Amino acid sequence: MDLIQAFVLGVVQGFSEFLPISSTAHLRIVPHILGWPDPGTEFSAIIQLGTLIAVIIYFRHDVWHLSKAAIESILKREPMRTADSRMAWSIAVGTIPVVVLGLVFKDFIKNEIRELWVIGSALIVLAIFLFLAEKLSPRNRDIKQLSFVQIQLIGLTQALALIPGCSRSGSTIMGGLIVGLNREAAARFSFLLGLPAIFGSGLYELKELIEIGISIDHYLNLAVGITTAFVTGYISIDFLLHFIRNHGTLVFVIYRILIGTGILIFLV
Repeated sequence: MDLIQAFVLGVVQGFSEFLPISSTAHLRIVPHILGWPDPGTEFSAIIQLGTLIAVIIYFRHDVWHLSKAAIESILKREPMRTADSRMAWSIAVGTIPVVVLGLVFKDFIKNEIRELWVIGSALIVLAIFLFLAEKLSPRNRDIKQLSFVQIQLIGLTQALALIPGCSRSGSTIMGGLIVGLNREAAARFSFLLGLPAIFGSGLYELKELIEIGISIDHYLNLAVGITTAFVTGYISIDFLLHFIRNHGTLVFVIYRILIGTGILIFLV
């Protein structure tokens, strides 16, 4: 991979990570169309660190309050003491399914499941469920009204993101709508819930690459990918929050179905 490829894929990652259209799918489709090699799950996971930084900066006040509440609850040995501490620990527990399944099926996810027919099918199937979730949801709750059980349900839907084409943001927004969150709250919570998973997967894959041994050029490529993913990811977050509040998810549903169908017809 050269610098131009790293730059382009960083842009793709940043824009598609937070929109419910699957960054993994686009990081497979774009290189395939351009005749580039598959960047692999390692590159995809590591440049997610750029989008992680974008979330932390964009939601810095939420991250600060949740982190502070979690630390204070540990010091006082009362994990469920306040609403913020309950939310923080609920998010931590809600991350467990995606972590456990990701480790158990690591090799399968890195290889067999990255086939284009899987991605195309997943794009279409999740689009249908996202559409149904929005249509059937009462959309009358905010994040602070979520119970521990409801957060765990959204955490389970996040595990669907291990299937390339499902989309972490798409599956968690769907989960948020299922438990009754309004559109913007579902998107906001999707970003917050994804913080531990993105951080963990990025550091894990970076550790594996360091152990294998990569050249200085590869580190430079990763730096370019992370930087561009950060800039475009920040723009993507702001766009999605404003767009979904006023227009919902229908345009993303249609886009997913069109892209998924195109993959199954033309690329497989």
